[in-house]
Amino acid sequence: MIHPTAIVHPGAVLATDVEIGPFAIIGEHVKIGRGSKVGASSVVDGWTEIGENNQIFHLTSVGAIPQDLKYKGEETYLKIGNGNIIREFATVHLGTVTGDGETTIGNNNLFMAYCHVAHDCHIGNHVIMANGSTLAGHVSVEDFAILGGLSAVHQFTRVGESSMLSGGAMVGQDVLPFTVASGNRATSAGLNTVGLKRRGFSAEVISNIKKAYRIIIRSGMLLEDSLRKVRSEIPQSPEIERFIAFAEKSERGLCR
Repeated sequence: MIHPTAIVHPGAVLATDVEIGPFAIIGEHVKIGRGSKVGASSVVDGWTEIGENNQIFHLTSVGAIPQDLKYKGEETYLKIGNGNIIREFATVHLGTVTGDGETTIGNNNLFMAYCHVAHDCHIGNHVIMANGSTLAGHVSVEDFAILGGLSAVHQFTRVGESSMLSGGAMVGQDVLPFTVASGNRATSAGLNTVGLKRRGFSAEVISNIKKAYRIIIRSGMLLEDSLRKVRSEIPQSPEIERFIAFAEKSERGLCR
């Protein structure tokens, strides 16, 4: 159902059961899949593709041009998967040609009120961004990460799988998977043990991750030396390999 006060460009492609609320605006290049809803006075614009069963609440801005002075109106994209919830006053922007050309969001994520996802960010699945949390451009957030209220992540930084940022954390370096980062400027505060248990990680796996964490973060060793030690002393598993691979690819350094 499209409310009679909504403005939907004739070029927009909407599934037959999409709901558009009062005074919402849908731009020319927008595509919205089945079961999705756009709330009152929201704007969905740009080359934006939204999947199925998404809930975009009132007064949101999705697909606006990047807040990047280098952007000159190029055709860049925002791609959103299925089952996401985007709450009031949240903002999500298109990519840039100087970045990846697109901003991407996976499935089943929750963006609480006043969240900001900047250009060229890539967000996985089952991520929670609490109220007022903010991503600068080119940030990567992996599956099951939780960003506490009013936290902020510096551009080109990565937030690892099942990690957690405490409320108000100012993050300037990569946050290892399965860990907690807190403070200004954020430092590593241990494992996200509660999150790992909720995901069903075994006690053995959690114990081995904790050992790897202590070697990489707490030993004071050079990163390359600590990774070699982890490989030689910790039983290998997909989780440990994930831990090591993330650390090896860090360009901004790890949040320690």
